[in-house]
Amino acid sequence: MSEEEISRIKIKFIINGLGEAEGELVRFLAPRTIDMIVRKLPIEGRAALWKEEVYFEIPIKMGEEKAKSTIEKGTIAFWPMGSAICVFYGESQPYSPVNVLGKITKNLEVFSQVKSGTKIRVESLQ
Repeated sequence: MSEEEISRIKIKFIINGLGEAEGELVRFLAPRTIDMIVRKLPIEGRAALWKEEVYFEIPIKMGEEKAKSTIEKGTIAFWPMGSAICVFYGESQPYSPVNVLGKITKNLEVFSQVKSGTKIRVESLQ
């Protein structure tokens, strides 16, 4: 594995009935959180919506790690308070600080069509 593959983990979001999006987790942004998530892949959850953000609970308990309360469009993050993976597809800010994990690299716009309760699966592309 190259240094690039170790520090950037390619993932895929499979959104029931809507399609797929791709993203990458950037290890140095939140190494402990990313390690825990990658070990659990594939993971599935049911979407919940907040402003221009889609999030879903995952079976991971983790505290704040380099947490931020402002983020950019396209960010993938982990929300410690809700034990959830969040994807910010628009101009939205988190409800409370999140651990930034990486960004969506392909098909971000699919998240704007997600309805509450939609099944989302995250798996590794490696």
